[in-house]
Amino acid sequence: METKAPDRRKVLRRFIANGKASASRRARSESATPHLRLVRLLIFLVLNLSSLHGQSNTGELRLKVLDPDGTGLQSSVLLVCDANQVRRTYMTDESGSLEAKGLPFGIYRIEISRIGFIPYSGSVEIRSAIPANLQFRLSIAPNRTTVVVEGRDTQVDPYRTGTLNRVGSDTMEYAGIALPGRSVIDLVSSQPGWILESNGSLHPRGSEYQTQYVIDGVPLTDNRSPTVAPQIEAAHVESMNVLTANFPAEYGRKLGGVVEISTLQDTGRGLHGRVSVSGGSFGNAAEYAMVQYSWGKNTLGISAEGALTDRYLDPPVLQNFTNHASSNDFAAHYERDLTDRDRLGLTLRHEQTLFQVPNELVQQAAGQRQDRGAFETMGIFSYQHMFSTSLLVDVRAMARDSSERLNSNDSSTPIIAGQQRGFREGYLKASISAHRDVHELKAGIELDYGSVREQFNYKIADPSQFDDGTPLTFNFSGRKLDREQAIYAQDLIRLGRWTLSAGLRWDHYQLVVEKSALSPRLGIAWYWPKTDMVFHASYDRVFQTPAFENILLASSPAVVALNPQVLRVPVQPSYGNFYEAGMTKGFTRKLKLDLSYYQRLFSNYADDDVLLDTGISVPIAFRKGKIYGAESRLEIPRWGPISGYLSYSYLVGFGYTPITGGLFLGNDASTALLDVGRFPITQDQRNTASSRFRYQLFSRVWAAFGGSFGSGLPTEFNGSKQDAIEHLGTVILDRINFARGRVRPSLALNASIGADLLRRDRVTVRLQADVKNLNNRFNVINFAGLFSGTGIAPPRSFAMRLMTEF
Repeated sequence: METKAPDRRKVLRRFIANGKASASRRARSESATPHLRLVRLLIFLVLNLSSLHGQSNTGELRLKVLDPDGTGLQSSVLLVCDANQVRRTYMTDESGSLEAKGLPFGIYRIEISRIGFIPYSGSVEIRSAIPANLQFRLSIAPNRTTVVVEGRDTQVDPYRTGTLNRVGSDTMEYAGIALPGRSVIDLVSSQPGWILESNGSLHPRGSEYQTQYVIDGVPLTDNRSPTVAPQIEAAHVESMNVLTANFPAEYGRKLGGVVEISTLQDTGRGLHGRVSVSGGSFGNAAEYAMVQYSWGKNTLGISAEGALTDRYLDPPVLQNFTNHASSNDFAAHYERDLTDRDRLGLTLRHEQTLFQVPNELVQQAAGQRQDRGAFETMGIFSYQHMFSTSLLVDVRAMARDSSERLNSNDSSTPIIAGQQRGFREGYLKASISAHRDVHELKAGIELDYGSVREQFNYKIADPSQFDDGTPLTFNFSGRKLDREQAIYAQDLIRLGRWTLSAGLRWDHYQLVVEKSALSPRLGIAWYWPKTDMVFHASYDRVFQTPAFENILLASSPAVVALNPQVLRVPVQPSYGNFYEAGMTKGFTRKLKLDLSYYQRLFSNYADDDVLLDTGISVPIAFRKGKIYGAESRLEIPRWGPISGYLSYSYLVGFGYTPITGGLFLGNDASTALLDVGRFPITQDQRNTASSRFRYQLFSRVWAAFGGSFGSGLPTEFNGSKQDAIEHLGTVILDRINFARGRVRPSLALNASIGADLLRRDRVTVRLQADVKNLNNRFNVINFAGLFSGTGIAPPRSFAMRLMTEF
């Protein structure tokens, strides 16, 4: 007989959980302790294989253009890869040389032109961090010569062995204007398989907060939701790769999904920059400025951004109480080619966000005010050395300090909570890559050392909302060292129409518990040229460590004082087997269709729970989890004046009790180890779709239209509707299907129009205007979610942006 998961809180506590900082997780990769012999083998591979690059899926092209006499020729170079959404125009220097950096792996069409010479058209493949070196010699054009260029189809990558979606500069240039803190999140959530919950929380293929960001080659595995960490905005981003399967062995920790972000602008020599200002509904205002100067072998870039809004989080009630936020960030990057074989890079970034926690009706009437803050400072060092044309080494180091705080005024209800938490992290990664015949080899080692600190206190204002015996006040302070290491090796093998990817990763984790694991990764693809179709399948073994946000509090003996009944079980790492099969089909060089089916099986399925009514989340784990689904994406890279996409996802997910780790109080503590059954996971939204299509009306004017649809997330509501009305209002309850236990479907239509006000060789000025939720539908994202509380999507809103590039 099937039963639902135990009721973890009183009904009112579910409402109050909204917006008050959902926690996250720290993710890693696999199971069982390996033999010493295997570890030695991996170390041997690290020391004897060859090549690395900062970002797993990007490379570099070094090009030289010559005239018939062998003299360098200044020329225009166009690189196009529709599969990667890349369309870049370069100019070689006076010696005919060019370095195109940060190119996502794939096949590129290259066109070289110079007045008076016959244009060249061909293709080049970027598949390794090792730079591709090419030399072209242009012929002088005879009089009255007409050249027809027939470019190679670059829509379908014949060597892709798993799901990987690219978000290129073209997509970001014409993307909708997002709320502050949501621009990158909106771009990622438009990809199939990604569910967007309240407060900008991304969930890839049903995984709870297990999203890993890789910023310029350095992984960030803490929770990056807007309620916990400052956000990197799309204005800073040059390109993104979004992975949900066939993960390279170099990635561990969090593997629900991986978002690779490159912030380095490949703008060429001289002074370049971008300035934008935007504003709109909810008091939104943002400004961004970036300048980059390249001279000789040096490149220096500086950027800054600031934003204000009166709707930072998704409020639990229609009135949008207490929801103001301000954010700012600063970044500087310096890169120098010491020689033709050596490159040095330095990056400094500081970000902070200050925001309020939205109130419910009862809290607003009481005069509650809760303020949160998220702060982060990081520095990244990189060094790359190329031993030969087939061997390269890369070393990256990072140091960062990240912190979060929560303050509540004396009118807060039912509890006055406060927190100061954060961590300091030192990270080192060394990798080597090599190209040998049909092999693209890569191996490396990671060292991650951190210091976790937590301070937490509360004072109960309304004892009637808590179990008898709950202490009226509580204080906690703790510190602990986090030690994590990994070794990995991987290979990409191309054998005619077949492509094989294979990798092996070893992880060691030591924080509250100590575990080690081996993670094999496999992928295969077959290309059918006549139909322009690729079939692929992959298997990923994953080892994901618990969230370290508030893990010290949850595992401390001090929590025994919180309730006469306490269950405290150490949270173990999560182990998973990920399977995927799919295909990619190109149609007449105009359309591309991706289809995939996946299944994810977990033991120690990771989740989180809210401690009392504080909004402070703690990690928990269930016996197992099962998630499966199907995805599709139709893309039109460029079909005359039309471009765009349509994405659809189907997902089913269940968690299975009893619990295997976490902190539980009161009745939950007495039933957590005994209850056996299953329940829909928080992200169990069966149908999700998004689209955006752009039409070039005139040479300088374009319009776009799209939208998003969700069939509704699950809710668990066992209380009085009158209590719900008192806290949230009647309108919200009308959007809930209580018979099905789900939020009713949501639909938001969006429209944009833009124009190039000025277009010169070196200066472009663009104006864009947006309408979000054009249909003004009242959409509820979450309602009384088991762990996610209640969240309301924005009503119809307007925004404008003016941007200048030079």
